[in-house]
Amino acid sequence: MPNNDTTGNVAAPIAEARGVSKIYEQDNRKLLVLKDVSLAVRSGEVVVVLGPSGCGKSTLLRILVGLIPATTGEVFCHGRPLAGIHPGAAIVFQSFALYPWLTVAENVRMALHRRGLTNEEEAARVHHAIDQVGLEGFEEAYPKELSGGMKQRVGIARAVVGGPELLCMDEPFSALDVLTAESLRSEVYGLWSRGDLGLKSMLLITHLIEEAVFLGDRILIMSANPGQIDRVIVNSLPHPREYRSAEFRALVDEIHGMITQIHLPDVAPKAATAAPAPPHIAPLPAATVGEIIGLLEVVHDHGDSINLFDLSARLRAELGNVIVAVKAAEVLELIDTPEQEVVLTTLGREIVRGDANARKRLFHLQLLKIPIFAYLVTLLRNTPKVRASETAVQRQLRRQLPDEPPQRLLRTVIDWGRYGELLGYDPQTLEIYLDVESTASPTAPQA
Repeated sequence: MPNNDTTGNVAAPIAEARGVSKIYEQDNRKLLVLKDVSLAVRSGEVVVVLGPSGCGKSTLLRILVGLIPATTGEVFCHGRPLAGIHPGAAIVFQSFALYPWLTVAENVRMALHRRGLTNEEEAARVHHAIDQVGLEGFEEAYPKELSGGMKQRVGIARAVVGGPELLCMDEPFSALDVLTAESLRSEVYGLWSRGDLGLKSMLLITHLIEEAVFLGDRILIMSANPGQIDRVIVNSLPHPREYRSAEFRALVDEIHGMITQIHLPDVAPKAATAAPAPPHIAPLPAATVGEIIGLLEVVHDHGDSINLFDLSARLRAELGNVIVAVKAAEVLELIDTPEQEVVLTTLGREIVRGDANARKRLFHLQLLKIPIFAYLVTLLRNTPKVRASETAVQRQLRRQLPDEPPQRLLRTVIDWGRYGELLGYDPQTLEIYLDVESTASPTAPQA
């Protein structure tokens, strides 16, 4: 519930964005990442922003805490325009971002730099934060000695050691195994709910529906291209929340349906006379070729058509992850998704029924239709020996898609490109090259 001041007025939000839009400019082209987004985080609540990769969730978080400016709109801290970094916010990122040459205690202490504390005060705060995240006894350990879950605990301790009022978490558990992530979710909620760290609110960025329902008091569902807040759900389920309770599952299913409608809508076919929109480079859903082919096989085994929720159950996978694979197959024109049904296209059936070489040829031809691969083909054709360093390609991808994690995008590009024999990757020289000797297509690209 929002706090009230002594006059009975509703207190100003800890952090607020009003009508925020964000445009990145690159190569004389403007990319609208966020459009007219408003979000307020008030004292005493956990706000979750839920949406797929590339919808601008992380950009919104960074604008809200002052790490990057909005192109238009306003950002406030306790009702006043935010100038610089939000003084009461701390962030836990997906990547652990620890200094490998520092111990656990030294990594946590870095967050107290220039706070004007005595050595004794710093030591007391570091000890308390490490104790709260369950890392007692590991103060002198180095990051290389820690598991992924322990590294993220260090990141959490570093975020809370300064006593922030707002803890922001950007996909904090996505790099962890399922059991470790489950444990940390409960512990993070405990840190906030106990109240002994001074936390007043939390803001979580995630693509996992169950995670949003487990932690969130308000769940904001974002659409993409450009990113906008499409739905706001108030989660009144009491804590502690049980994943298997009927009420929990009912809310998860409700959000499943909303997300499906937002991100896999039923779109009427365009008139044949309509002028085609100019191609633009869009992010690729982060699904591997193995996941895409496996998806097609499962759909084929069910008569070339299956309900999306049945597919999620059949794969024993979280719906958000299944949607990523489904969207990837859609990008490749291998499936359609009418009314929450996943249906193989004619091309999808050809790939399922074809042998390994036939699959590669069809995949190759589809890659050439995707703007990001067409862009890379042109880029590589203009480089010596039609190859470029991984760093150079990643830099170009970052210029084209600044809101997309470049390493993840590059992994997807390499995975799809190698399978379709369009791109190659040399792990010795860390170079990406145009596969001019490919046999996957009768019209292989020429150097």
